Amino acid sequence: MSVTHNTAERSNFLEIRNLKKEYTAGNPILKGISINITEPGIIAIIGPSGTGKSTLLRCINRLIDPTDGQILFDGADLCLAKGSQLRKLRRQVGMVFQEYNLVERLTVIENVLTGRLGYMSAWSAWRRKFSQEDINTAFELLDAVGLTEHAKKRADSLSGGQRQRVGIARAVMQNPRVLLADEPTSSLDPKTAVEIMELLERFSEEKNIPALVNIHDVKLASRFAKRMIGMSDGVVVYDGPPENITDEHLKQIYGGESWLV
Repeated sequence: MSVTHNTAERSNFLEIRNLKKEYTAGNPILKGISINITEPGIIAIIGPSGTGKSTLLRCINRLIDPTDGQILFDGADLCLAKGSQLRKLRRQVGMVFQEYNLVERLTVIENVLTGRLGYMSAWSAWRRKFSQEDINTAFELLDAVGLTEHAKKRADSLSGGQRQRVGIARAVMQNPRVLLADEPTSSLDPKTAVEIMELLERFSEEKNIPALVNIHDVKLASRFAKRMIGMSDGVVVYDGPPENITDEHLKQIYGGESWLV
C-alpha cells in the first residue's frame, strides 16, 4: 500500500556548500563539506566515529547551527533561516534518530501523529487536535511498517526494532522532502537492521525523495545505497556508487587495514 501524498517531480533536493562546524574555536569537526543531492534513494554516509557524520545531519536539520557555509534547501539557505521560515523548512526534513527519540508515555499512534505538529497552530498542537486525514494517514503508515496491532500500546513497551519503525513512520508523517537517518541500525540485530533499511529504501522510492543514512556497516550500506559518501576527519574522501568503492578507499576512510576482511 502506498501512503504517499501527491509529489511533483523534484530535483536539486539539497545542496551543501563548504559547510564547517566548530564546537570549540579552532577545532573544526566539519572542514568544508560540499555535497549536491539531486536524486531520490538511499545515500549512505560512512566513516569512523567522531568524523562528523552525525554533526553533518544535525546541521542539515538545524538541531545545531553550522559555523560557516551554506545549506540550500527549497530555495533558501537553512543556515540563515530563522523563526517561521526555519520552522517551515525543518518540517520538510524528516529525522530518524539512533536512540529513537519517542515520547515514551504516549501511544504508538500518538508518536506517529507528532510528525504533523509542525503543520499545526500552537493551540491545535497543544490540544493534539489532529485532522481525520492525518489520523487515517498515521494508521496507514503503521500498517506499512507492520505495527497496526501495536497502535494503542505505549511506546516504552516496544522492542528496539519496533521503536525504530515508529520513528520512521513519524518522520514520513511529516511528508518530508528529504529523510535523514542517524545510525538507525546501530542498536539492532542483523535481521532487524536489514528490515529497517528496507523501510527507508521503500519510503524514499515511494515519496521520490533522498534518504541520507549515517551507517557503520559498510556491507549493509553497499546493499541498499545508490550512492556512498565516505568521510574521514571532517572531510569527504569518497563520493560515488557503492560498487566503485575499493579497499584503498576504505583504508583512506577508516585508516589502516587490519580490520578489512
